Amino acid sequence: MDWTFIQRFTPMYAEAALLTLRMGLTGIALSMAVGLLCCLAQHYRLPALRQIARAYIELARNTPLLVQLFFLYFGLPKVGVRLSSETCAVIGLTFLGGAYMAEAFRSGLEAVDKTQREAGECLGLTGLQNLRYVIFPQALATAVPAVCANVIFLTKETSVFSAVALADLMYVAKDLIGMYYKTDEALLMLVAAYLVLLLPISVVFSWLERRLRYAGFGRAA
Repeated sequence: MDWTFIQRFTPMYAEAALLTLRMGLTGIALSMAVGLLCCLAQHYRLPALRQIARAYIELARNTPLLVQLFFLYFGLPKVGVRLSSETCAVIGLTFLGGAYMAEAFRSGLEAVDKTQREAGECLGLTGLQNLRYVIFPQALATAVPAVCANVIFLTKETSVFSAVALADLMYVAKDLIGMYYKTDEALLMLVAAYLVLLLPISVVFSWLERRLRYAGFGRAA
């Protein structure tokens, strides 16, 4: 193991990790927003929107992120639409992640007992107030493990961003292996970088789940 090589190129991995984290967090945040909208459209059975959401979820979940990125980066220019690598990465991750987040949120909403909604109505809450103060907090507590799994999954999926010339962690690792043939060292730093990114996410979501359950959300479900 060449530790001098590792020390020399650690800053390059750190820079790539920051880019990966920025693209990943942006895509994940947008995917949560898209997923929540699709979840509500299905849960409240809004006719047209429900069908659109269902079609989108099936399309996104049954096509690989790599194929989606190729379509955005190499396919759209054929019709005159050119997007940067960063834009393609965020759109692709949002498109894929929104479908998984929608299912995670939907499972949480469906786990809330109907009596909780009825109790809110008896208290005179409007539909929006009932959703905000009674239903959604319990649904979120139930959905946290699935959301956490999706966040980790989507963060790992950023490894395919290198396919659209984005200088992320995988891009740097492949570049160094191609130039210096230091496969073991490059892959060791790659694994270490992903562990540094993913372990805090897992710890934070575990803490959040405990806090929500300690506060009493989700117990009635």
